[in-house]
Amino acid sequence: MKQALVIGSSGGIGAAIVENLRGQGVRVTGLSRRQHGLDITDEASVAMHLGALSGPFDLIFVATGALHGAGQPPEKSIKALTATAMADQFAVNCIGPALVMKHALPLLPRQGRAVFVALSARVGSIGDNALGGWISYRSAKAALNQVIHTGAIEMGRSHKGVICAALHPGTVATSFTENYAARHKTVPAAEAAQNLLRVVEGLSREDSGGFFDWQGKRVVW
Repeated sequence: MKQALVIGSSGGIGAAIVENLRGQGVRVTGLSRRQHGLDITDEASVAMHLGALSGPFDLIFVATGALHGAGQPPEKSIKALTATAMADQFAVNCIGPALVMKHALPLLPRQGRAVFVALSARVGSIGDNALGGWISYRSAKAALNQVIHTGAIEMGRSHKGVICAALHPGTVATSFTENYAARHKTVPAAEAAQNLLRVVEGLSREDSGGFFDWQGKRVVW
C-alpha cells in the first residue's frame, strides 16, 4: 500500500488509522469536518474536497459516524423516535458515506487492487437483531450496508480490482461509545485500527460487497 485516504481522520478510530498507516510508511491524506471543514452530509462539500485530490489511492477508509441524531441519544424504543433525529442519523451514517463513494470513484485505480471500506456496526445487522431499540442508528447502518453492497457491484464493472466492504470495529474506547459501552469489552482505538487494517489487508476480490467484523468474520445481513 502506497497511498491512502481517510475520511473522518480527526475521530478516535480515524486518527488511529492514520497513525497506523503512517507508521507503515504509507502516504496518508486525512479529511475531517473538525480539521478541514469537510461536511459529508453536504454534497457540494464532498465534491469540493475530494475533487481537489489526485489519486489513485490504494485505500479509501470512511471512518465517520454518529450515535446521536438531532442531539438525541439512541432510542430505547420506537416510542422515542422522531423524524428529525432519524433523518440526522441517515444523513451522517448512510448518505454521507454514499456521497463519499460517489465522488471517490475517480480517485480509485481502474486496474490493480484497491480497497474502499466504511465503518458500519453489528447493530445494523437485521439478522443479528434480537434486542430492538436504537431504531434510527440500526436502520441507518443497515442502509449503509446496502450502499456498500450495491456500490461493490457497480465498482466491479468499472474498477475490476477494487474491493468494497463494510466493517464492524467492535466496541472501541472513544468518546463515541463512552456512554454506551456498558458491559461490553472495549479496545483502545490503536488496537481497533490494527485489527481493522489487518482485515483490510486480508480482503480478496471475492469478499467485495461483504460485511465483516474486526476479526475478519462475516456479519449476517
